[in-house]
Amino acid sequence: MNEAVPQTPQQQNKKILVVSAHPEPRSLNAALTAFAVGHLRAAGHEVQVSDLYAMKWKPVVDADDFPGHAPDRRLAVMAASEHATLAGRLSPDIAAEQEKVRWSDAVILQFPLWWFSVPAILKGWIDRVFTAGFGYGPSVPPPYSEGALAGRRALVSVTAGARETAFSDRGIHGRLADVLHPVQHGLFWFTGMAPLEPFAVFGSNQLPDERFAAAKQEYARRLDGLFTDEPVAFRSLVDDYDHDMRLLPGTEAPGTNGLDLHVRP
Repeated sequence: MNEAVPQTPQQQNKKILVVSAHPEPRSLNAALTAFAVGHLRAAGHEVQVSDLYAMKWKPVVDADDFPGHAPDRRLAVMAASEHATLAGRLSPDIAAEQEKVRWSDAVILQFPLWWFSVPAILKGWIDRVFTAGFGYGPSVPPPYSEGALAGRRALVSVTAGARETAFSDRGIHGRLADVLHPVQHGLFWFTGMAPLEPFAVFGSNQLPDERFAAAKQEYARRLDGLFTDEPVAFRSLVDDYDHDMRLLPGTEAPGTNGLDLHVRP
C-alpha cells in the first residue's frame, strides 16, 4: 500500500483572514474579496472575512472600547488598551477581531486607495484591534522583528484609480511601496507579520472585462504564493539598529536613501 506523502508546511491548508473595506457590495473591491475567498477555499484553506462596512464597524477609539475604565479618569489610550487587553476586558467587537487575527496564518487587507491611505473604516479597524498588549507594547516581543504576531504572512490587495506609471519612481504620486509604507512596515512588520509585495489593480475606476480577467489571473498567482513567495526583506530592529533606533552605519549599499534604507539589499 502506498504511503501518503507528507505535506510541507508551505503546502498544508492554512487559515486566512480577509479584511475588506468598501461601502459598495457591487464594487471591484467586493469582487476581488469574493474572488480571493473562493480561490483560497478551493485550494483547501479556511477563510474568515471581516467586511467592515457590512459589519458597521465602529472606526473610532474611545473609552467604550475599554469597559471598566472609570469615567472620571483621564483616558490614556495606550495604558487603557494594554490594561483591558491583558485583563480580557476589551469591548466584544475588538476581542472578536483579535481572535480572528490570532486564528489566522495570514491576513489580507482589501481596500481602495483613498487619499494615499486606507479608508477611514479600515484605519479604525487597525487603531482599535491592534491594541497595546496585543500588537505591541512592553508585554509582548519587540517590534520590527519576531514581534507579537510573528509567523503570519500579510498581503495588501489595493485598487487605485490612477495609472500604474503615476506610482513609479518618477511618477507624480510616488512609488506605491512608499505610499503603502505605513501599512507594510508600520503595521505588518511592526507587529512581526511578514508582508509580501502588494497586489495592485491600477486604473480601477473603469476596468474593462478583459483587464478584470487579467487582474484575477494575476491575483490568483499571488494568492497561490501567499505562503511561498519571499516577503519584503525589512530590516530587524534587533540586528540593524542602534539603541536610538537609527540604522547602523555602513549596513546599506552605497547611494541608498529614504525608505529603501529599511530594506535589506
